[in-house]
Amino acid sequence: MRVSRLMLVTLRDVPADAEIASQQLLIRGGYIRRVGSGIYAYLPLMWRVLQRVMRIVREEMNQIGALETLLPQLQPAELWEKSGRWQGYTAGEGIMFHLEDRQERSLGLGPTHEEVITELASDLLKSYRQLPVTLYQIQSKFRDEIRPRFGLMRSREFIMKDAYSFHGDEGDLSNMYAQMERAYTQVFQRCGLTAVGVDADSGAIGGAASQEFMVTADAGEDLILISPDGDYAANQEKAVSIAPPALPLPSGEPKVIATPGQLTIDALCSAHALDPSQVVKVLLLLAKLESGDEQPVLVCLRGDQELNEVKLVNALTQQLDSPVLDLKPINAEQLKSQGLQPFPFGSIGPDLSDQHLAGAHSWRKKFYKLADTTAAELDRFVCGANTNDEHRWGCNWSDLGSIAAIDLRNARAGDRCVHRPEQSLEERRGIEVGHIFQLGRKYSQSMGAQITTNEGKQEHLWMGCYGIGISRLAQAAVEQRHDDAGMIWPLSIAPFQVIVVVANIQDEVQMALGEEIYNELRATGIDALLDDRGERAGVKFKDADLIGIPWRVVVGRAAAEGNVELVQRSKRDANVLSRAEAISTLLEAIPTELRVQL
Repeated sequence: MRVSRLMLVTLRDVPADAEIASQQLLIRGGYIRRVGSGIYAYLPLMWRVLQRVMRIVREEMNQIGALETLLPQLQPAELWEKSGRWQGYTAGEGIMFHLEDRQERSLGLGPTHEEVITELASDLLKSYRQLPVTLYQIQSKFRDEIRPRFGLMRSREFIMKDAYSFHGDEGDLSNMYAQMERAYTQVFQRCGLTAVGVDADSGAIGGAASQEFMVTADAGEDLILISPDGDYAANQEKAVSIAPPALPLPSGEPKVIATPGQLTIDALCSAHALDPSQVVKVLLLLAKLESGDEQPVLVCLRGDQELNEVKLVNALTQQLDSPVLDLKPINAEQLKSQGLQPFPFGSIGPDLSDQHLAGAHSWRKKFYKLADTTAAELDRFVCGANTNDEHRWGCNWSDLGSIAAIDLRNARAGDRCVHRPEQSLEERRGIEVGHIFQLGRKYSQSMGAQITTNEGKQEHLWMGCYGIGISRLAQAAVEQRHDDAGMIWPLSIAPFQVIVVVANIQDEVQMALGEEIYNELRATGIDALLDDRGERAGVKFKDADLIGIPWRVVVGRAAAEGNVELVQRSKRDANVLSRAEAISTLLEAIPTELRVQL
């Protein structure tokens, strides 16, 4: 390929709406262009990168026996209603683009394909003899992000590989899950990325177990907690740890203390010489359930800890037997709209009476109470007295009544590791590029997907789900591998492996040597790009650094002696070599298996 025919338009200035380095560089380098909010066109250079990523993914999926298919992007609402997710994806989280056809039938643009694939499995898989089966596809997905940002990282249309496996028993599902974990590790290694597998929350997909694969990068939106020995890694939504021990409260008789205007933990502790770990703080929240009910929730936390809302939502969903669509703090305005008297905010204790909810118009009239384990383990503590401007000092749980204890806190860097308490968790930032789930029977039960076992019984299928964000992975590679001059593509997914830059195309010797090297490289299977533009040499060098091709051959003044400069993009050091030496070096650096032109 010649740059003169590539439709390459590079930018010197950083686009005003590009927030992170990878987004800036992809736009500046002519890889992507914004068409609308969260909607991007993949230009020729980017499409070549995506094709290389997809080829690696296909090879690894095929290696473990997965079969490629293509499922419809337009999905009937009935399938999602059957699984119980239509309301959550449209009215709840609201991430599904949905519409009505001319017959007023509701449809959705697929953000994921569990419903479609399970319906097909229900229709096609009837016997244990047909199992196991693993299908995968690579196609565009659609999600109505509240705030599209970071280019391809959080876009409303994106390319994804999603796979689904079907099994007759849990053991076989676990086996495929392990195979997928190894295949994913191989995919990211082959793509030249440093990725970490971390324990993760299953979220809206559901299921018994899940693992995310994170590309470590400073701009990552996800916080990862990792043990120094590498044996434990989890995102903060899922992470567990041993919290620092609480400072014991001094001895003394229980008493009520005046706390005028002390509405925060900091204010309370400052006024009374307390440590936050000696205080139990109470949060009041309203959970809106898929069943339509609105449940007031009272949560107790140790004063130095933060609530993990994902853990709380999961606990409530399980214990209230209905998915939580929304969870927000209760405020004075909400109380007024319910016809309730004001609560003593800032002085609420764990034993706040249900009588405060007696006149509620639509809320359930009983608090659902939970305590984080760090709060439940305190022997004596300070807490609200349920009266404005008053707290109780020296309380214990036997005085307040029993509350179910569960892990509801955010683990933090510096907390001790559960698996090895002598080690402390360390913090990293990560970009999620893959996620695998053991779905179990969640979807097969809701959608009636059954097989006949070898004993002649009817049983629901066991399922797994496995996703890789293809377009996100490509941008994550740039976020992890760039410098002040531009992108540094890994050799395996670079749009071209070598760029031959002719410094002066008006010089016949330079142009002839550049053409010869370009043709010779292509003849060996190396994917080469020839910069034959009539631009100044400095412009070409800046563009070559910006677009990040792994190797650069510069044909300049030394061409008269048959010499060229060979530059490795990751090192940016130039070596003057003969034409033969340069080509020999490239043949050694670029493995035969990567010399497959697109």
